[in-house]
Amino acid sequence: MAQERATPLRLGSTAPDFTADTSAGPVTFHEYIGNNWVVLFSHPDDFTPICTTELGAFAKLEPEFTARGVKLIGLSANGTESHHAWIKDIDEVTGSNLKFPIISDPERKIAHQYDMVDYQDTTNVDSKGMALTIRSVFIIDPAKKIRLIMTYPASTGRNTAEVLRVIDALQTTEKHGVTCPINWLPGDDVVIPPPVSTEAAKAKFGEIREVKPYLRFTNLNNKQ
Repeated sequence: MAQERATPLRLGSTAPDFTADTSAGPVTFHEYIGNNWVVLFSHPDDFTPICTTELGAFAKLEPEFTARGVKLIGLSANGTESHHAWIKDIDEVTGSNLKFPIISDPERKIAHQYDMVDYQDTTNVDSKGMALTIRSVFIIDPAKKIRLIMTYPASTGRNTAEVLRVIDALQTTEKHGVTCPINWLPGDDVVIPPPVSTEAAKAKFGEIREVKPYLRFTNLNNKQ
């Protein structure tokens, strides 16, 4: 029976809740989120080369995510026993110590709930011809709202530094009421949103650098 496509998820949508087995035991997703930010990311299949490098990289960076109040959780279209065996390979190959849970989704229920399936790549299927998951990334805030969606094809690995950078940007914009320009990194200048007057921005942030009336920068490190 063909799977029905879920209601499209957009930025600001509530992340669908689910209960599933994982490599760390049963998880109810909204309970797992709790009061944290969460990165939910999917992978096509266990024991595959690109996925192995990705999971190891995320595992190595987990302390950085934890320091920002962010929990990691992966998903792959395999069972829990397969996940446990694969984690041993991941740790051996990449020198990691993977602790975060990997969701088991052999029936693709969560994959379709989150639209983690490529409807064009007919080669990305299992031995039964069922579509495998692609490389989706969802960043979800403590209110269970989706704040970022990134989707990569099965053939292309992700950039863990970019996921961490976006977390920093989202948390910075939310905390300070600013926006982040192209290639922004912590410590770089941020942008004053157009609705905020220059006078109000100066009162809040101190020094403002105005390039155009609509393009004004400040540096949070210099905040008075």
